[in-house]
Amino acid sequence: MSSQRIQAIVFDLGETLENETRFWSSVARYAGVPELTLHGVLGGLIERRENHRSIFNVMQIESVDPKGVGYEIELKDLYPDVVPVLKQLCHAGYRLGVTGNQPEGAIEQFQALGLPLDFYASSTNWGVSKPDPVFFQRMIEELGLEPGEIMYVGDRLDNDVLPAQELGMHAVFIRRGPWGYLHAAWPEAEQVRYRIDALTELPKLLETINGDE
Repeated sequence: MSSQRIQAIVFDLGETLENETRFWSSVARYAGVPELTLHGVLGGLIERRENHRSIFNVMQIESVDPKGVGYEIELKDLYPDVVPVLKQLCHAGYRLGVTGNQPEGAIEQFQALGLPLDFYASSTNWGVSKPDPVFFQRMIEELGLEPGEIMYVGDRLDNDVLPAQELGMHAVFIRRGPWGYLHAAWPEAEQVRYRIDALTELPKLLETINGDE
């Protein structure tokens, strides 16, 4: 394990910072299907390790862009621990950022929320998506840090934690949202070095990794 101190913390967006319930409920209403049905099919696809975007083919409904249902990310869509923990980490001197596989305009909507973040990026902006190692390498280059100086927090093993960990980052798996709960039971979860159930656990974890205890 690297002896370098963590300088920056980068968060995945969907289901790590943003609770996407309102979005998927909007999709269900737009498509005219029961919300429970859409949510259940989404969970099934995750467990079958299929791309969640295939839900539109499986349910034979129109593919929906967030703009198509009038959805924009708002402060009310953030998990309750997001704002206080970001403020705490910012006050502690960490550089904070957010990345994700997001459609056009989503990361800009998030930036407009005025959170204490200084690094924003998405697959749309970069032209490469997670889990491609190029995505994570770009993150490292943009931050100008060594991999061991970066903590990456995400709710997916396949797209977030394992690729980041492979490149030498301190990858943290947060068990929340449909991916988080289902991926926690995958065999690959045994490979995860750091696991939390809420962002409020991050300050203590950072102290431990940085040797501040």
